[in-house]
Formats: sequence, structure tokens, C-alpha cells
Amino acid sequence: MKIKFVYLLLLFAFIGCASDQDDQYVNVPLAFEVPSNFPAVAYNVSLNPPTEKGFELGKKLFYDGRLASDGIVSCGFCHIQENGFTHHGHVFSHGVGEGLGTRNTPSIQNFAFQSVFMYDGAAVNLDLQPLIPLLSAIEMNGDLATIMAMMKADKTYVNLYKQAFTDGQINSENMLKAMSQFMVMMVSSNSKFDKYRRNETGGAFTSDELSGYTIFKSKCASCHATDLMTDHSFRNNGLAVNPKINDLGRFKVTELIGDYYKFKVPSLRNVEVTAPYMHDGRFGTLEAVMDHYDSGVTVSATLDPILNQNATVGIPLSATEKAQLVLFLKTLTDNQYLTDKRFSEF
Repeated sequence: MKIKFVYLLLLFAFIGCASDQDDQYVNVPLAFEVPSNFPAVAYNVSLNPPTEKGFELGKKLFYDGRLASDGIVSCGFCHIQENGFTHHGHVFSHGVGEGLGTRNTPSIQNFAFQSVFMYDGAAVNLDLQPLIPLLSAIEMNGDLATIMAMMKADKTYVNLYKQAFTDGQINSENMLKAMSQFMVMMVSSNSKFDKYRRNETGGAFTSDELSGYTIFKSKCASCHATDLMTDHSFRNNGLAVNPKINDLGRFKVTELIGDYYKFKVPSLRNVEVTAPYMHDGRFGTLEAVMDHYDSGVTVSATLDPILNQNATVGIPLSATEKAQLVLFLKTLTDNQYLTDKRFSEF
């Protein structure tokens, strides 16, 4: 059973222009549903409540390569739906002019249950987060003035802005709000694991999957907590520093020495389809990730204490435990989300 938050029509609906003939259009609020096995919403959705036309506009913006300087690299270029909105197979995504960053493309899902975004927590407001890739010289290299001019000359955009916002203005504030409305509705909650947790049809675990879940709760759930599969904290998980990149992680935001090499704990949802793994994409398989935690953890001053207890570095895992953990992780694949037409480009 799902708890449904429905934004009152009288508060958020408005009459806008739907065509050149001034037909009236009511912009209907979208119902935001919290799955019964999820924790409470963490992001204040009420500050920018999603609506039908706001969502439609945000989706169009998400897939429009014209926001980038080369007219090609849209948000959806690197966030591919069938791969959990990651850039599957790419260690670092290719931006404009084949520019390469230093981090692997993170997945997009369940943003309403988060209060901080990006690997280093550089964004705390989903309405502003898109500016980071949009203005990055090695990602989209966008120019806001050019983008506004493009949209003002596009009849579809002109109509959508009129329908989506009471002021009907084409500006950066409304653009970012629309993108946020699209992303906040992207909830992944219908994997085999979810059905198991909610005792629904299709949620029967095999013996190996059940064993994997037991191991997971014992050895992994301290960080990958709740059914969101993350506690949203920043941790150093013992990756050897890549000297060519030397990504300092959370320290870049806080400038606190204690945050050296700490990165946000990622959700493991849809992890089966989001390889490569870690913030720098260094591991190509889930098996390689298991090996890292078993025998590859590097000790450093900021290594998470969970990975260095009782003179034991890492998380001891037998071959059988690794195999069963991988089988469990595959139950987190939400095929409904990966094929949901609401979030698809076409």
C-alpha cells in the first residue's frame, strides 16, 4: 500500500494559455507517492510542487541537446534510462568536444528522499543542481543567455512555459524548477526486492538471494541503509588514490581535513545495470567490487572505521558469500523504472 501526497488543485493549479487561440488549460498537480517500504521524504517537495506541464517541460529540457554548446550533449546523453540513468560502460562520460571529467556518471532515482546531491554533496537544492553539469566546460558548457534565446524562439517552449508557470516567463529560474519537477518524480520502487519487502506477487526470493540478503544486512547495511540502500553519508571506502586524478571528494566542498577522499554512499538500486562502479568507475563488475571490500581496502587517515575494526581491514567475504551478495544485488533491478515511458525520451 502506498501513502499518497496529493497537492491540492486549488493551491497549485492555474489557468494558462494552451495555444495561439488562447484555449484554457488547467495545469494539474501531480500526485507524489511514497512507497510503503520507503523512509519519509527528505527533500521539501512542497517548495516546487510537480505539475503535469512542469514535468513535461522538465522532461523536454532533460533530453534537449540544444542546452549544450555543441547542440548534442543533453542531460539524457549521459543519464541513460535503461542503465539506471547512468552512462553504462563509460568510466568518465564524454562531454562537449569529447571532454572528460574525473567522475563516473551517478544514477538518477529517488531524489525526493535525499537532501544533498552529487558525489561530494556540492548541491543541496535540486532546483539548482542542474547548473553544475549545465555550466561545466567539460560537460555541457552551456550559456544561459543563449539557452534562453533558443527557447524564446521555439513555439513549443513558449507554450509549455505559459502552461507550466503562472508568470509564463522563459527564464533560468523556471527552467531549473521544471527540471527539478521532472527529476523529483523519478521514483524507483518496484524491484523484486521491493515486492519481497511489501509481500507482493513476484517477490519470492530464491535460497541464494535470501542468503545474500542476510549477508547484506550483516555486512553492508550499515552504510547502504534502509530500502533506499544508502544512508546518504559521506565515507572513505578505502579506494587507493588515483595519482593522476587525486580527487579529494567531500573536502572540495567543506575544506575539512577529515573529509579527504570521502564520497557520498551511493544507492545500490539498479546497480546490476550501472557499471562501472565507484565514483571514478574503476571497477567493471560487481564481483570486482566484492573483491575490493574483501581484500582491496587501503588504509588511510580518513578510512571509514567500519572498514577497520578489530585489526581487520575491509569486510571478510567467502567466495560463496560474494556470489550470493551479487545475486541479492540483482534483485534491486527495477525493470519498470528502467522502461517507464514517463521518463523516456520517446
